[in-house]
Amino acid sequence: MHTVPLIVGLGNPGPEYAATRHNFGFLVIDDILATARERKSMRLETLQSEGDYQLFGLTLGGTACLLAKPMTFMNLSGRAVARIFGRHGVGLADVVVVHDELDLPMGRMKLKKGGGSNGHRGVDSIVEHLGSEDFLRLRLGIGRPKFSSDVSRFVLEPFALEELDGVRAVCAAAHKGLTLMLRRGQGEATQAINSFRWLPSPAGDATVDTSGTMG
Repeated sequence: MHTVPLIVGLGNPGPEYAATRHNFGFLVIDDILATARERKSMRLETLQSEGDYQLFGLTLGGTACLLAKPMTFMNLSGRAVARIFGRHGVGLADVVVVHDELDLPMGRMKLKKGGGSNGHRGVDSIVEHLGSEDFLRLRLGIGRPKFSSDVSRFVLEPFALEELDGVRAVCAAAHKGLTLMLRRGQGEATQAINSFRWLPSPAGDATVDTSGTMG
């Protein structure tokens, strides 16, 4: 049976959450969509814009795939993903969930299949509704606050000004990495994504992007 790759970016709906750390997954999807709107070759199509999720069809890396943004709140993300599964011929092995990750610093990413959720309620919800952990996760580093008691507040805060260049660099590199995965496979994409680095300059006003393997 032919299945369709599905890339799900996690976040919370509503303008008050748009620029928060917990919406990093949404930001990657938005980066891909912005490019697709400019490139007719990507064949962007809006499949659903209301209800539990936004769903788009497009060509990425030469492959027809689906992009989704659950419009439930984070801890109900799995409900939206399960509905997409039931309606669009998606297989578990073809799912990539893009989300923020406390245990990676800003400017780092990691592509990995399965593993624990590290307390991420969106990932927990997807595992619960799909009945399996065996899907790919593209983890986008946001770092941790100084005190663990501040985590809930930290993820719902906007990115700091000095992080914004890093956010843009990570979104662009994640877009390239996902394109590489669909074009050449998970192995090459994992190497490129996991070796990506973004570092602020000592002055805090510039970045160093060493993602040359994704060019």
